Amino acid sequence: MAGELAPRKITREQLERIIQRAAELQAGEMDTGEGISEQDLLKLGAEVGIPGRFLRQALYEEAAGGAALERGLVSRLFGPKVVLAYRVVPGDRATIDQAITRYMTDEEALTIKRRLPDRTVWERQKGLLAEMKRGLSLEGKAYQLARAADVSVQLTALEDGYCHTELAADVGNLRETALAGAGTLAGAGMLAAAVVLVVPGLGLLAPLPLLLGLGLAAVVGGSHRRKAARVQVALEQVLDGLESGGIRSAQRLAAGPRASTFVRIASEIKKSVGDVAQTLREPPASPPRSPTDSTLPPRTSGHP
Repeated sequence: MAGELAPRKITREQLERIIQRAAELQAGEMDTGEGISEQDLLKLGAEVGIPGRFLRQALYEEAAGGAALERGLVSRLFGPKVVLAYRVVPGDRATIDQAITRYMTDEEALTIKRRLPDRTVWERQKGLLAEMKRGLSLEGKAYQLARAADVSVQLTALEDGYCHTELAADVGNLRETALAGAGTLAGAGMLAAAVVLVVPGLGLLAPLPLLLGLGLAAVVGGSHRRKAARVQVALEQVLDGLESGGIRSAQRLAAGPRASTFVRIASEIKKSVGDVAQTLREPPASPPRSPTDSTLPPRTSGHP
């Protein structure tokens, strides 16, 4: 029949380009002005057979990616201030929130900083036990999220028991430390170059300390990229656990799982300290009386 396309196999890459181009052509025929509302976009997706859940997921990912995008020379040279991870995971909002709360508290040594209407912000736990847990790291955990200034969690319910989960870690504190170290090294290199420059006969060697200082500054400043990448992996691991079901809700964990090694050791230390304190509070026991104690009644001089 005239106008029909010959049957052929379409690859995934071709499918993505075809759908994108078809959407552009259809959008070109619509009078969207400066933009299109979310309701109109969902309606348009329904007309072409795209489920609303996928459109909402794309909307949230677009909004999250745009918010996390940082521009500027500092970001390009030394790395981002905020690292982001997001995914649609199965489960309702309440269950996922409970699972994340338990995981952040017990596994990442974080505590709630703020509960906002649209997100929860976590920060590093403080106190001796928390520092011991991170310092000893008996189970080999790196606690990368505790290195960030804070970690925010935003959950958005979708249809059919799915939830868009967005995790954002503010690593600006790590970048500031790296920048401070880089600035110190660069300044030391310039100062050393100036000193060498004024020494008679050593003027030709002045670039050496300057280049050394700038090189070390670049290494220290670039270390932030590696730290941010490790925090990014930690965020993705949280989403992996939610997606696979490895991070379970508090209700299912309430059956009495085996406590971690650190928790058991901390419990024993706490119990020992309590026993010592109780012993110190108790009055000393009276020693037993000896047969030769002077308080015994005197013997009579008479014979039996």
